[in-house]
Amino acid sequence: MLYREVGQFKTSYAADQAIFPIREDRIGLIAILLVAFVVVPLASNEYWLRTLLTPFLIFALAAIGLNLLTGYAGQVSLGTGAFMGVGAYAAYNISIWLPWLNILVILILAGLAAAAIGVLFGLPSLRIKGFYLAVATLAAQFFLSWTFIRVPWVTHYSANGIVTFPPIVLFGVPLTSSISRYLFTLCIVALLALVAKNLVRGNAGRSWMAIRDMDIAAEIIGIRPLRTKLLAFAVSSFYCGIAGALVAYVYLGSVEPAAFDLDRSFQVLFMIIIGGLGSILGCFLGSAFITLLPILLNRVPTALGLPLSTATISHIEFMTFGALIVLFLIIEPRGLARLWQIGKEKLRLWPFPH
Repeated sequence: MLYREVGQFKTSYAADQAIFPIREDRIGLIAILLVAFVVVPLASNEYWLRTLLTPFLIFALAAIGLNLLTGYAGQVSLGTGAFMGVGAYAAYNISIWLPWLNILVILILAGLAAAAIGVLFGLPSLRIKGFYLAVATLAAQFFLSWTFIRVPWVTHYSANGIVTFPPIVLFGVPLTSSISRYLFTLCIVALLALVAKNLVRGNAGRSWMAIRDMDIAAEIIGIRPLRTKLLAFAVSSFYCGIAGALVAYVYLGSVEPAAFDLDRSFQVLFMIIIGGLGSILGCFLGSAFITLLPILLNRVPTALGLPLSTATISHIEFMTFGALIVLFLIIEPRGLARLWQIGKEKLRLWPFPH
């Protein structure tokens, strides 16, 4: 009886169109933000902040970028890792050539560089779609991975392609501790997630979903496929580019081309499949699932006293991912976000049967 819209009357269009129209949702979001900004930095240790929470946030941002393209616009992409790599190496070159720039400006410019490359490789979406578009973006993955290795100026003439990023300085304050890096990442991800949530509720998001559901009917009612699809590729690549720059700057401190290979693209794709296509919340749920599952699989054999090698655990991890993807596609194609939505719907009707 606590989760109800009854009695929460709206007196303006702005209140009726709010992102969280139910009071309990707003309270829950505020509680989550308080935990993330206050409780987690105080209660977590170095391992949790650097190894778990920071990559969870970064990959959630990359998942948001891919979900905007695939979940909302219906354009399949297997080049997420490559676009993240563009953002990482663009941020590195910008920081080398323009060291006086603020880190926030560097991240935005890195995202814009990834957006430009995303638009370029998004041009085939005007003629092809589905499986063929996936193959086209897969070609982008291979081409950009080759570029990171073979084009010297991309890596600032590094012999092996590995580059080390300078320390993070924000408005004259160096971000050296795990807490400061976590809070910096959290602020960026929270802001961009809010922007994405508003974006899919506006004209751009409605156009993307119209193209996704039936592109011919969308074109008939006046939606331009060229502008809509390329905008989806640009925004998606922008998010992935910033995520790649954060991986290099905040998470790793140095980066190599192997960090943005095809496995990375599939990893982000698994996040949105398990978390839920067409859901911003699903990006965080899928990122948490993919980030925490390998750690759980490594800890369980040790706790049970099973002498399994690292290679065996790695194979079990891949088999578990594959089985879970098939399971979600069969039982609940819309992922964990849909399960959460079903739970909320049942809670609204409780204790009455549904």
